[in-house]
Amino acid sequence: MQSSLSLRQMSIPKGLGYLTIMAPRNLLYMRSNFLFGSRCWMIRFSAEILFKSVSFRLFSMKCDNADSEPLENEELLNNLLTMGVDVDMARKRQPGVFNRTDTNEQNLKTFLLSKGASKEVIASIISRYPRAMTRTPESLSNRWDLWRRIVTSDLEIVAILERSPESFFRSSNNLNLEKNIEFLYSVGLTRKCLCRLLTNAPRTFSNSLDLNKQMVEFLQGVCLSLGHNDPTGFVRKIIFKNPFILIQSTKRVKTNIEFLQSAFNLNNEQVLVLIHGPGAKILDLSSDCMRRNYTNIKERLFSLGCTAEEIRKFVLSCPDVIFLGQKKFSDKIDCLIEEKISISQIIENPQVLDSSISTLKSRIKELVNAGYNLSTSNISLLSWSQKRYNAKLKKLNTGQNVVLGN
Repeated sequence: MQSSLSLRQMSIPKGLGYLTIMAPRNLLYMRSNFLFGSRCWMIRFSAEILFKSVSFRLFSMKCDNADSEPLENEELLNNLLTMGVDVDMARKRQPGVFNRTDTNEQNLKTFLLSKGASKEVIASIISRYPRAMTRTPESLSNRWDLWRRIVTSDLEIVAILERSPESFFRSSNNLNLEKNIEFLYSVGLTRKCLCRLLTNAPRTFSNSLDLNKQMVEFLQGVCLSLGHNDPTGFVRKIIFKNPFILIQSTKRVKTNIEFLQSAFNLNNEQVLVLIHGPGAKILDLSSDCMRRNYTNIKERLFSLGCTAEEIRKFVLSCPDVIFLGQKKFSDKIDCLIEEKISISQIIENPQVLDSSISTLKSRIKELVNAGYNLSTSNISLLSWSQKRYNAKLKKLNTGQNVVLGN
């Protein structure tokens, strides 16, 4: 005789969201069906075993608050829209700010207006760095006073903030900023140099004082070990040439200096000239990247018939080429060679590789149209500043028109 089925209430824990369901009371056991992703119940009757997929009936569900997205601050959103802030951009940059209830957007606006910033500049600052709204008026005022030890006017600070809001708002640790300013002044850095650090490498001032001291002392030690007797001037030159040096590790800088010295067979004086001159910037590279890029340069130039000594002089005269990866370096070389520029011309003027491929192509086309023979003339103008290049191009076009007119 077939057994009657009765239902009882069961709770499946968190994996199903605390579902309350109805299931057979005389259930023998349950097996997971991995093929179809459903639960199958084996229910014994008097004459047969029936496999039946039981559908769950939902009675109640408990939602976990931790899994739900926090609500955005509606008042904040309305204020930002009124101020002309690009909310979509700001939300993409730092979405967490929009869930806070303690923002100071109105105080920030009032403060920056008092310093000469326009409403448009303020909206731009918040759009690109929304975390600026979390700074208190007192913190803003103290930080501004510290910046004025370096920057000569309020409007100059506003201009820096317009270009790089992160440099001012990234940290709220004013005591650490004050200590770093005092220390960097004490090692001979000028106001101009500190201003450059604030604009280009603001993380320098977020570093702990000990970390900045460690790098400065390391650079001073390198100077003395290479036989130079002016460590203060040495450090000042390197930091001015490479404002990012203070946010690198001493291990990376040490490894790169050793590589440059061994790879190019440099004496102490030559190393000094290189690393606080044209080679200062490449100290940022990882040692693996530096080695790999230099190897690529050698292989490509060897394939074009250059000698080891020519390659050595080429790189030392323009160390920035080491920043170029294999494809970019080869593409630039190919672009120039396709326009009948010889490899010897490139070796003598490595700065042309500083320009982008699109710039090289457009300038080459303009110069050829103006009657300039790149295969026999100086190609350095391919890397000139835009203003200087335009003046030269205008002169060439004028000369060509005069010839055609005659």
